[in-house]
Amino acid sequence: MIDTDVLVIGAGPTGLFSVHQLGIIGLKSEVVDNLDKIGGQCIELYPDKPIYDIPAIPVCTGEELTKNLIEQIKPFKTNFHLKDRVEEVKKEKNKWLVKTSKGKEFKASSIIIAGGVGSFEPRKFTIKECEKFEGKEIFYSVKDKNFFKNKTVSIFGGGDSALDWAIELSVSSKVQLIHRRDEFRGAQANVEKVKELSKQGKIELLTKYQLNSIEGGSNIKSISIKNEDGNIKKIETNYILGFFGLVMQLGPIVNWGLNLDHKHIPVNTKNFETNQKGIFAIGDICTYPGKLKLILSGFHEGALAARGCYEYARPNEKLKFEFTTTSKKVQSRLGIKRND
Repeated sequence: MIDTDVLVIGAGPTGLFSVHQLGIIGLKSEVVDNLDKIGGQCIELYPDKPIYDIPAIPVCTGEELTKNLIEQIKPFKTNFHLKDRVEEVKKEKNKWLVKTSKGKEFKASSIIIAGGVGSFEPRKFTIKECEKFEGKEIFYSVKDKNFFKNKTVSIFGGGDSALDWAIELSVSSKVQLIHRRDEFRGAQANVEKVKELSKQGKIELLTKYQLNSIEGGSNIKSISIKNEDGNIKKIETNYILGFFGLVMQLGPIVNWGLNLDHKHIPVNTKNFETNQKGIFAIGDICTYPGKLKLILSGFHEGALAARGCYEYARPNEKLKFEFTTTSKKVQSRLGIKRND
């Protein structure tokens, strides 16, 4: 049995920052994540994709953000339990007892659910012949953009991921952006940028088309795409990227006694506690009036949830708010030595 103040479920940016916020107020945490690496969706889906809305950081990749968050929590020596999933949660007196798919058991005064909307996997092409090329020439995320340098890349999708990567890869690759509609769902600035690059001949824009078939033996040689009138167009390509969003599965969480609202967990905005006392939810999985699915919003939620956890871990102590710039106690927890 692993005894800890708080069990954090989810090792994405929001979960990592909640570890930091727990640490600076003197709470110990353990982290469980079903992925094989730290970083959540940032690492799994867009490690090389630029992020522009982190305060004071004009631009960083998902991988860079994850590395910095890991560096920030090093003083707390947090244990990560990866490729594992929380299966069972039950209350015993004033503690939560948690069991995972690997048979690990935790005892914690609080739980922070810091996941996306449950377990996720990308929506895939429905054409059966795509399966043999997946992971070799058909991908649903980009781990290293240099992999596609000087190659022809066919990108399918009409949302932000498809637009972002069409723009990013057009610098060093021949890009064909294919979408089943004329209208795109992404940010208007990206839509305008793609159209401008299309006029410049840096992106070939093919709308009202969908993937029809793939030709090739061990490698893809060409694909055919079909428009809404049934006309088929054959194009050569080296790689295919599909960005159709994610398929969400909540998994065992549905059995934890939480009030669920369309695969999300309603919380209060005082400390992001759920209907179960001592269980908090932050990040994309939680919902409340005015919710914004931004990483920076998750950071705010994690800070308040950590303070909510303190009340359960130290019920006889009052938490005094202290600034990291002036508090000797907080700086000591962060490993900062002062000369005064």
